[in-house]
Amino acid sequence: MSDDDQRDVPPAAPSDAGVASAPAGLVSAVVNLVNTGPVLLGAYTIAELTAVDAIVDFLEARPSDDVIAEAVRSLAARQLLLAGDTGEEVQVQGDLGIAVAFQQRARMVLDARTTGSGPGEPWRILLLPQPERICLMVRIDALGVHQMGLYKLDEALNALTEWLPRGPSADPGKSVDTDAVLAAAERSALITVTEYTAQGSAETAGSSRDLVLARSGGRLHVLARDPANREKLVPDPDSGKDDVNERLVGLLT
Repeated sequence: MSDDDQRDVPPAAPSDAGVASAPAGLVSAVVNLVNTGPVLLGAYTIAELTAVDAIVDFLEARPSDDVIAEAVRSLAARQLLLAGDTGEEVQVQGDLGIAVAFQQRARMVLDARTTGSGPGEPWRILLLPQPERICLMVRIDALGVHQMGLYKLDEALNALTEWLPRGPSADPGKSVDTDAVLAAAERSALITVTEYTAQGSAETAGSSRDLVLARSGGRLHVLARDPANREKLVPDPDSGKDDVNERLVGLLT
């Protein structure tokens, strides 16, 4: 990504509402560390993330109370979850605490889901940009394991681009049956960018925008929602652009 591309992506604005309490200097120290290389924050189950209220509004389903209770015991046994100053408070420690703090600072999420993924690779990736042009990345595999880490934003976008369907663009002037394209696709992906606000630990979704990538017959079809009918997919007006990375930058702009 060029310097001009980087300037085109606006940073997410932090808000005092919903920001996790963190020791003074922690955020700046972690940001400085990310600027020297990725900071991996470990792997967690859906139940463990739900127990500490992390990215729960972006998960598929809430686990049962019994499963969450077992996750709390597991986190406590690993000293990642401690009792707070009052009976109603808990402290999230270690790498998981860092992940929660940065998740609650974000005000935008890029959610990419793919079909046709192979063994050992995720089927879903979340990117949560931060004001400092770094990014919390969550890779979710078929077993529901959420691998979390902090990366420079351009590095995260490059990694996401490598994972998404790629190829030379299909003829932008050719009429296509989008349903047939998706049915025949060797690999496809739905990318949704959602802006949100937070009150406490609860996120409220705002505006969103979508893009669909489908590689079929060696060509990459780029589809978007029809402005006149949001339920319908149509070829993207900018389908002549081959660079998927540029499209991701555009979604975040």
